[in-house]
Amino acid sequence: MAKILVTGGAGFIGRHLIAKLLETGADVRVLDCMVPQVHNGQPPQLPKDVEFIEGHAGDASLLDKALAGVDVVYHLAAEVGVGQSMYEMTRYVDHNTRETATFLEAVVARRDAIRRLVVASSMSIYGEGAYVNARGQIVTPPTRTDAQMARHDWELHDPATGETLKPVGTSESKPLDPTSVYAVSKQDQEQLCLVVGRAYEIPTVALRFFNVYGSGQALSNPYTGAAAIFASRILNDQPPVIFEDGQQSRDFIHVSDIVQGLVLAMDAPKAPGHAINLGTGRSTSIRQLAEMLAAGLGRDTTLQIVNKYRSGDIRHCYSDITRARTLLGYDPKVTLEQGIPELLEWAARQQAEDRVDQATNQLAERGLVK
Repeated sequence: MAKILVTGGAGFIGRHLIAKLLETGADVRVLDCMVPQVHNGQPPQLPKDVEFIEGHAGDASLLDKALAGVDVVYHLAAEVGVGQSMYEMTRYVDHNTRETATFLEAVVARRDAIRRLVVASSMSIYGEGAYVNARGQIVTPPTRTDAQMARHDWELHDPATGETLKPVGTSESKPLDPTSVYAVSKQDQEQLCLVVGRAYEIPTVALRFFNVYGSGQALSNPYTGAAAIFASRILNDQPPVIFEDGQQSRDFIHVSDIVQGLVLAMDAPKAPGHAINLGTGRSTSIRQLAEMLAAGLGRDTTLQIVNKYRSGDIRHCYSDITRARTLLGYDPKVTLEQGIPELLEWAARQQAEDRVDQATNQLAERGLVK
């Protein structure tokens, strides 16, 4: 029977992962610092047979206890929020980068006992996704400039010809170009784990999560996923706030499919040493998502499309999941049309405090909304 440590295990994805691990008969321990922004001062919502340790993954005084007897580690602990990371830089780098380094030192000390380390990475480390030009050639365009965005010219263009580029599935071979402090810190987490795992022969897998949604997200956290943020706004009779023109697109993946990939990564023999996308391979515009949520809640909601942009935002990014299929045997099961009703059924029973205006004002005061 596996003895598994899940850092950040009291969070949204962690709780879903733990439920699945318990079904397999695993013995699960959680290390989580219970960030107030996410947990609102509530106790951890964990099954009674899960051992819980409250604290940071970078607290060396706790790591002997947290890693005792463990043979599989899931490192999910991280501060999350693209916009917030741009003005709370020290917090994000400290928690995501420094704490991961401290955590890895403790893992290395027990390397003979640990048969698998799985770290949660992020699609944000790509920056913009992959694009092709009119001739079908892969193009890596430069980041959109303030001058371009001020013209409301939102799309990416071929630097050689000026033509509008077409987004395609982003594979793991795309050069990384993070556009926020959060993304930089997630790249740090991924590469620290892969480099240390390779050096000390700890089989390590990095999973690049795309845009995760599902029941249990922190509806009152204005830096959680777009689906939960929009649902919170609609439930509070407020229009979803959409930057640019709403046609920017992402890959929305149900939490159960993220869990599928996480569980497969624990034993997949060819996965160690690799970074692997976990998405659906399907692109959906932000506007489409908001409209689906409003319709699902039965609200005639007018979207607030502000035609402004936030520093660090990208235009398009969706996944190429060829590597996940090949190395993990991964196969996403839940379409957005199937997953949204489950999210909304859960969300409708929750009390959600809408903090989006407050978060947007924080960005605007620092010149990060233009």
